[in-house]
Amino acid sequence: MQPGAAPAEHAIPGRWWPRRTRLAVAITAITIIAVTGATAAVATANSGGGTSTNIAAVTKAPASPSQRSPTPTPTAQVDDVIVPAPEPSPGYDPSTKPCPHTASACVDIEAKVAWLQDDDAVTRGPVPISTGMPGHETPTGTFHVAWKAVYTKSTIYDIPMPYSVFFAAGGIAFHEGPLDEASHGCVHLDRGDAEAFFDALKVGDEVVVW
Repeated sequence: MQPGAAPAEHAIPGRWWPRRTRLAVAITAITIIAVTGATAAVATANSGGGTSTNIAAVTKAPASPSQRSPTPTPTAQVDDVIVPAPEPSPGYDPSTKPCPHTASACVDIEAKVAWLQDDDAVTRGPVPISTGMPGHETPTGTFHVAWKAVYTKSTIYDIPMPYSVFFAAGGIAFHEGPLDEASHGCVHLDRGDAEAFFDALKVGDEVVVW
């Protein structure tokens, strides 16, 4: 080297840099590329773009309780049972009413109650009922059970009549029906009472209605 000349490592830039310098530059370049790639992947995920292998490798956090599917609640099968008779209407005394001991069923239209009896002993009731509407009044008098049907349907009004006990002309019967609706002449009972009347009354039994 000539006296006063610059050292070789500074004389020509670029490819003639010393090995140490080239190694340091390469490491710096690789670091910049890695950081830039990671930043781009995060930006893509945040913007709703395609999924990168880095994003796919992120472990999914467990779902919160509000996000989990609820555990199905098992349902129970309830068997049909005869519902106990309601308590008698307060102050209503069947023994003071015009129902003879020969009757098996008694109906008081004005009080909207009916009951079953055996001789002078009341066996069920008085229970709530609904009776006929204007123009379709429930007939009054002494009748006898003509026939029974666990399920039938009115051919005139197309109305179902479960647990029917027919006792008067024109298809008049005790049967299950809504207590908050007037009938076309029949005596509506709730489900439990309709079953009880159906089971207790036999063809030929006396029914008294007033």
